[in-house]
Amino acid sequence: MAGHSKWANIQHRKKAQDKKRAKVFTRLIREITVAARMGGSDPNDNPRLRLAWDKALAANMPKDNIERAAKRGAGEDGADNYEEIRYEGYGPQGAAIMVDCMTDNRNRTVSEIRYVFSRNGGNMGADGSVAYLFDRKGILLFSPEVDDEHVLAPALEAGAEDLVEYEDGSFEVLTAPDDYPEVRRAVEEAGYEPAQGDVTMRPATTVELSGEAAQTCLKLIDALEDLDDVQDVYTNVEFDEATLSENEAA
Repeated sequence: MAGHSKWANIQHRKKAQDKKRAKVFTRLIREITVAARMGGSDPNDNPRLRLAWDKALAANMPKDNIERAAKRGAGEDGADNYEEIRYEGYGPQGAAIMVDCMTDNRNRTVSEIRYVFSRNGGNMGADGSVAYLFDRKGILLFSPEVDDEHVLAPALEAGAEDLVEYEDGSFEVLTAPDDYPEVRRAVEEAGYEPAQGDVTMRPATTVELSGEAAQTCLKLIDALEDLDDVQDVYTNVEFDEATLSENEAA
């Protein structure tokens, strides 16, 4: 049984992202563009593009916008020249933070990332300083109301690796990145829609922060996510529910 606040953490991050819908669309378009540049504009032949395509549809992005971004990335309609960069660092009390970016100006991006870390109680680390604390996994999160035993059977049959239960009753199905689409399809066909699903960087272990340290860490993560070149921010922190509630009310 893992940490108790998983559901509260996920719901907070979802609400935070919903408030930044315009930025979410921009980041999804960049991901689609880069995925298409690497593997072509057909999502049926490009797993990375398929994942980005499905995330865009789930965010209610118009299909025409998705198709244009894929064509542009594949060079069919004028390509954007983005490169992928990962930065690593620490928040309060040594909290691990990893930031994935897509940028057309590396110098601008690193300067902005370094400034946000230093302004919000953190500091940047060297390459690899925190990456070893995370594993790339497909994750399907289910609410406490869903029966995990009913989800587990079709998930395992489709290739899932594990099921992790949390004290609040929510649970995650874990997959290898390449197996994520098939496992998700299997559980959805069995009638179980995940509350959230993605291929992401999952911390191998987590730390809990509360009080001032938790608030400072949340502000750091929010500030990083506000940067135009940032695609995703990962952390090994689980925040207490009081801190999450206070942050949402602010």
